[in-house]
Amino acid sequence: MTGLRLTWVQPEDLVGHELRQAREDGRDAADVERRWLAAGGHRAPELAGASPGPADPALRALAGRLLDELALIPAPSAAEEPTGLAEIRAAAAAPASPAARPVGAGLTQRLEAGWLGRAAGCLLGKPVEKLPLAGIREIARSTGNWPLDGWFTERGLDPEVAARWPWNRRSRPTSLAENIDGMPEDDDLNYPLLGLLLLESHGHGFRTRDVAELWLAELPAGRTFTAERVAYRNLLDGVEPPATGQLRNPFREWIGALIRADIFGWTHPGDPRAAAEQAWRDAVLTHTANGVYGEMFAAAAVAEASAGGGDVHACLRAGLAVVPERSRLARAVRFGVAAARAEPTGTIDGFASVVDQLHAEYGHHHWVHVLPNVALLAAALTHAEGDFTGSICRVVSGGWDTDSNGATAGSIAGLLAGTPDALPARWTAPLKNRLATTVGGLDGIGFDELARRTAALAIAAQEDTTP
Repeated sequence: MTGLRLTWVQPEDLVGHELRQAREDGRDAADVERRWLAAGGHRAPELAGASPGPADPALRALAGRLLDELALIPAPSAAEEPTGLAEIRAAAAAPASPAARPVGAGLTQRLEAGWLGRAAGCLLGKPVEKLPLAGIREIARSTGNWPLDGWFTERGLDPEVAARWPWNRRSRPTSLAENIDGMPEDDDLNYPLLGLLLLESHGHGFRTRDVAELWLAELPAGRTFTAERVAYRNLLDGVEPPATGQLRNPFREWIGALIRADIFGWTHPGDPRAAAEQAWRDAVLTHTANGVYGEMFAAAAVAEASAGGGDVHACLRAGLAVVPERSRLARAVRFGVAAARAEPTGTIDGFASVVDQLHAEYGHHHWVHVLPNVALLAAALTHAEGDFTGSICRVVSGGWDTDSNGATAGSIAGLLAGTPDALPARWTAPLKNRLATTVGGLDGIGFDELARRTAALAIAAQEDTTP
């Protein structure tokens, strides 16, 4: 009889990831790593890589002790990368954020385009999630879809290429051109839905503990991943937020919080600072430092786009203005923007060299870490000048967390397009105005209905701030 292994929460599965995190934030963990490897522990496994069967009790006990020991090693980056909201604001590029700008007409239509864009971008990236860059490029070339310009497909795919680079197993039946039938369930859409329920239940003054209680009521533990699963475990162990995002959580600077940002930007059009503050309250349940900044950056960028009449460069500037200027996340965004500006825009062809630069600079990170992904997001939006097809195809063609990056790029570019009709029908028609989800009472909901409910929350937020 074999014991149950719960991926991403067992101490022996976390030590390797925490050692990697220590290297990234400058902590000296060489002695801990030596003792861990000498005892038979492994370096950071990939996401699917929990070892089979129960761990040796002595190794598990050692893993727990080493995780707690690693938490006590001070990080040189801590002074420039705080997690407290007041400290983040003090370290931000523009701590005195300007007043919210006026919101253009057509908010509901714009929000529907944002919801649709998020879904389409996510769906484009789903079948190639977890594939390396070489695999994505080879598949697309094999089917005559390179530079990437449409849904992935098996039609015409060379069998040898298919064998070398298998699709994401869970997404293959629902995410290829030949089988898309509405928007399938995905955590990149589930979290905005949960955010919608949160705001409808608790209003814009919600607390981090309200997010936690909503998750326990509506989100099965098995549908959480990495940092979210660790935080969920901590909640069940009686840990209170924000310690839930810190305790034995080596994924605290990964992308999980960023994918929850859009609802706070959608409901604060033209007010990036307010959107970022709400994103912070959500993010600290599961993340710290750069993981938190990722959600704040995305929420502020989405808020800028939600107001209408703007451009993608203003959105990226709004995102940068709310995070610590000297943080690694801010540097990653600036790196992505600069790399994109150095290559001719207008076509996707030149973007491959941008992607190669990003992978050379950030490829040592795990593919779900926030830093490589936010650099790629910023580069794709910049190089495409906010064009919808260009943005989602560029960001997905760049690899790493393809469905999450496609979702965020699609949301921002959809908002900038302004209306559902402004999005190419080849991206929106297969969605059939239908979203599958296990989030309570929302399965099969239409994007038009989601836009109406989101707009109502945006209007409520504006009324709350009106003198």
